[in-house]
Amino acid sequence: MPQHLLIPFAAASAPECQALLPSLALPHLKALLPLLGEQLADRCDDHSLSPPHERALARALGLPASDGLTPWAAAQSDTPTQPQAWFSLCHYQVGMEQVSLLPGAQLGLDAADSRALFDAFAPLCLEDGITLRWDSPTEWHASGEPLRGIASGSLDRVSGRMVDIWLAESPANPAGARLLKRLQSEAQMLFYTHPVHDARTARGLLPVNGFWVHGAGALDAVPALAEAPTMPDALRQAALRNDWAVWKTAWEALDTGQIAALLDAARRGEPVTLTLCGERHARTWTTVPTGAFARLGRSIKNLFGTVPVAETLKDL
Repeated sequence: MPQHLLIPFAAASAPECQALLPSLALPHLKALLPLLGEQLADRCDDHSLSPPHERALARALGLPASDGLTPWAAAQSDTPTQPQAWFSLCHYQVGMEQVSLLPGAQLGLDAADSRALFDAFAPLCLEDGITLRWDSPTEWHASGEPLRGIASGSLDRVSGRMVDIWLAESPANPAGARLLKRLQSEAQMLFYTHPVHDARTARGLLPVNGFWVHGAGALDAVPALAEAPTMPDALRQAALRNDWAVWKTAWEALDTGQIAALLDAARRGEPVTLTLCGERHARTWTTVPTGAFARLGRSIKNLFGTVPVAETLKDL
């Protein structure tokens, strides 16, 4: 069985991350890349609704990969042809001229507070044809026809950043988009006046004052999903928290672990694929044929030298 390792946030656009790239010690990645052939890269920009790792994962699974339109909630359900979405609780930080978002995972939100907010908000959604299901303290599942054709920015895009860049238009369902904006405004007012708001503030915690819609839409038919690639999460978690020291340590641990294992498999002649994703591009390398032409190509590559790993990561 071919092995596919898909690495989100292998690099990031933050200056602190870019400054670390030359100092990364990744000997196994350096040895692996010359053994593989690069495929056509997925090149976009860092303002796309879907980050490169989500687009790459969608393609690997055989899901629609159009920007902001992969219906992740539906694809992960037992009824993928019904419109669904994720409502992720968050804290909107309002500044002088901008609004930024802190995701629920960084708010210390417990189940009791989340359920209290859910019980207050779910009836409002139901009036508009959206059924909510409580899945976790930070993630609520939504279903209903208003969610069909909704374009949405990934939570990974907006976490810790200004939200206006990723407020998507939904030309396929403008009425649904307007309804969701109204529900977001109603949630803001409801959560502000809810006892949970004052209780969290009294404990020195940031209040929950809204939710972010993502992974919306429906599939046209029940998919025959391909096997999912292995997708380590340590780099992503560190990057979303802007903890670049942890990110560097996690990369070097990944190199000595899963990258080293992929290198061993490639040296044994097994089919392997590596996808490195940044905030703009996803680049994929895979096992090349073992014939004379392939050996000639590797000889030419070695003759002219390989691109330094830091330069490869910088181009993500």
